[in-house]
Amino acid sequence: VLGLSGALWGRLPCGWHCPFGAFQDLLYKIPGPKLRARDRHGWVRYLVLVALVLAIPWFTMAPWFCKLCPAGTIEAGIPLVLLRPELRALVGWLFWLKVGLLLVMMGASVVVSRPFCRWVCPLGAFWSPFNKAGALRLEVDKGRCTNCGLCESVCPVGIVPHENPNALSCIRCLRCVRACPRGALRIA
Repeated sequence: VLGLSGALWGRLPCGWHCPFGAFQDLLYKIPGPKLRARDRHGWVRYLVLVALVLAIPWFTMAPWFCKLCPAGTIEAGIPLVLLRPELRALVGWLFWLKVGLLLVMMGASVVVSRPFCRWVCPLGAFWSPFNKAGALRLEVDKGRCTNCGLCESVCPVGIVPHENPNALSCIRCLRCVRACPRGALRIA
């Protein structure tokens, strides 16, 4: 299912369906200093994918990414502990480590747009290569593009869409397509 989804849309679910991505977008709207990080260090999410999703679970027979995922902590871990008193007795160091990782991601999300999506999310790492070969692709009409930078300024993951519209980091939110005043970026 994940492969078929990637083949059709690439990372589009990251830009349109991910609740943790939407949460990060809300946190980024909090006033304060912002860092416009370019699309660098995206390779880190591949390390997370290989280490925490493939290698370590292979040897320990335990789903370590699931145990540490900040999205799972806020979407399930904390609500379950709050709503089910019998689970509170089971809270230990691992739960507090997860809460700590969540707080780090939340703090980073106030300053940098979508840090989890950029540098940690293994599902995004799995879907990234499909951006280059999937059915949903973006293209740039170089004759219409004026290199105004509006597409880059609205990109939540720091890519330069008019230079590389099918970048591995692109979450297919299509903000760049909507921002282009000349219609140079479009869905192919």
